[in-house]
Amino acid sequence: MEQFCQRYLDGFRADPLTIYDIGSSDVNGSYRPLFSAPQWRYIGVDMAAGENVDMVLDDIYRWQQIPDGGADVVISGQAFEHIEYIWITMLEIFRILKPGGLCCIIAPSGGYEHRYPLDCWRFYGDGFRALARYASLDVVEATTENDHGSYSDDSLLWRDTMLVARKPHFNPLTRLKAAVKHRLLRELSL
Repeated sequence: MEQFCQRYLDGFRADPLTIYDIGSSDVNGSYRPLFSAPQWRYIGVDMAAGENVDMVLDDIYRWQQIPDGGADVVISGQAFEHIEYIWITMLEIFRILKPGGLCCIIAPSGGYEHRYPLDCWRFYGDGFRALARYASLDVVEATTENDHGSYSDDSLLWRDTMLVARKPHFNPLTRLKAAVKHRLLRELSL
């Protein structure tokens, strides 16, 4: 996540940004310090109250507390493997992002089963690219950590995959088509 901030957000430190962190509960650390620029508004979002949670969602698949186009940035680290219907979550990320807004999702491609309360998925770049396309997001990058360096903890075990995607600026007709597509996908998925 630190690399994402350096590559994509360093030039915006003086700009007001609204950043939603999906799955923000501080289980093994928090991304909040990375998003502490004075003009930025970091909002930790999760399904249950806890440390580093500013907003508790009523429904993981319908984020009614977050307005359409209310986010400049959506991040999620080490949470997607615990979400059953990740494709619906991607539709919600699209919905809340402003046109031109970025999302950064980090999830493991390896490691052992670790239910919290579920452990459903492992991800590679192609999988994240497919999820982004499903939700009408433009892929900026999707990479899997294959570094054989040493870490002081077991983080290399997870071989994290990172997706960075952007919500496109659609013309009115394309925006309407995406809205209809997403509504149908959502209704057929649940």
